[in-house]
Amino acid sequence: MTTLSKMISDYPALAPCQADINSAFLQLKTTYQNGGKVLVCGNGGSAADSEHIVGELMKGFMQQRKLPEAARAKIKAVAGESGEYICDNLQGALPAISLVSQSAIISAFANDVAADMVFAQQVYGYGKPGDCLIGLSTSGNAKNVHFAMHTAKSLGLATIGLTGSGGGLLASICDITICAPSNSTPKIQEYHLPIYHTLCMMIEEEFFGA
Repeated sequence: MTTLSKMISDYPALAPCQADINSAFLQLKTTYQNGGKVLVCGNGGSAADSEHIVGELMKGFMQQRKLPEAARAKIKAVAGESGEYICDNLQGALPAISLVSQSAIISAFANDVAADMVFAQQVYGYGKPGDCLIGLSTSGNAKNVHFAMHTAKSLGLATIGLTGSGGGLLASICDITICAPSNSTPKIQEYHLPIYHTLCMMIEEEFFGA
């Protein structure tokens, strides 16, 4: 049983999302194969989910991510007696940045310019063609996520939205939108967890599996 089919078995209500989840996986695979990174944003509970996603991508999740021998050799060459310890404790990473955790730029831009443009400003600063922006909004209508998506698309980033039934504005903006089948904010957030866990597991298997 594949990771995706197991999730559908565990959460049958998410069966209608299966094709979109697979499309999101393929996009993330392309992003990482081409040396890109992932940016993630959301508000409230979705901000916490943004941090969670980055945590699963930037370190070992379900797979051991031992460093390649070439990387180990380079570190040992510069680190001397500390090299072995560093190599034994570093893990392979899938580059990802949570836009919600940077309090200085968030508070400064919200105060000095426009609060609903903070994520867009960060995307403009970090984003490069070939990167991918994941935006979470249970309604699909969060303006700051909406503006970030427009900015991302103008820069040549791929865009993935996680939202609820109907998709809201995100469904009309994003390249791929995964719509959890509910109109209830708590239920949508409950569904987002297995969705992004599955995506993180699938992409980790792709790059770090046996």
